[in-house]
Amino acid sequence: MPEKQIALVSGGTRGIGAAISARLIKAEYEVIALYNQNEEQANNFKRETNVHILKCDVSHYDTCADTIENIQNEYGKISVLVNNAGITRDGFFHKMDRQMWSDVINTNLNGVFNLTHLIWPSMIENGYGRVINISSINGQTGQMGQANYSATKAAVLGFTRTLALEGARRGVTVNAVAPGYIETDMMASIPEKVLDKIIAKIPIGRLGKADEIARCVEFLADPASSFITGSTLTANGAQHLV
Repeated sequence: MPEKQIALVSGGTRGIGAAISARLIKAEYEVIALYNQNEEQANNFKRETNVHILKCDVSHYDTCADTIENIQNEYGKISVLVNNAGITRDGFFHKMDRQMWSDVINTNLNGVFNLTHLIWPSMIENGYGRVINISSINGQTGQMGQANYSATKAAVLGFTRTLALEGARRGVTVNAVAPGYIETDMMASIPEKVLDKIIAKIPIGRLGKADEIARCVEFLADPASSFITGSTLTANGAQHLV
């Protein structure tokens, strides 16, 4: 394990990603959070937390390559990668156009490939690494109006298991976290009547908190979690049991 732990969190300045970045920096990781939009919010987050921020569209491989090279030159090799960046373009399948499909695939799935593919060789070479992929309950159960999103989040779980096998003897663990419905800005925009129906389906009786997902990530990132790989840690208030 490297003495200095560098953690990269994609989509790391808002919502669940911001909670992950903040928790890892408190755990004394050197944290770089990637963002693609809302520069003002990203800069505010940087001032509040001292997390380093970089703008990067994870859906573009060459952009990711330049970003990773800059990070490694300035901070050192990345030992923890959290693939959290994700978008939604919801709509029933018969109304979903190719752009809605491609946008979500390119960010939520290709983005995971791009960053992991660029960082994986140095983890293997160093004999140490933690890759943590943020999936979703909707990747486990499916969700009406989210054929694109659910497909990406299910694919991330297969990707996680395969890479776990490839990295197992090289000191690199690969795991996933599958959050249920979490209290974020996105959920806050949902009408109260709809939100009440969602909460009624969660046995614990409430939405999850972003920091509860961040705690899952911190646990999996810990050097002491070396026997856990290829796993999916579900945090959904018993809404879906696997």
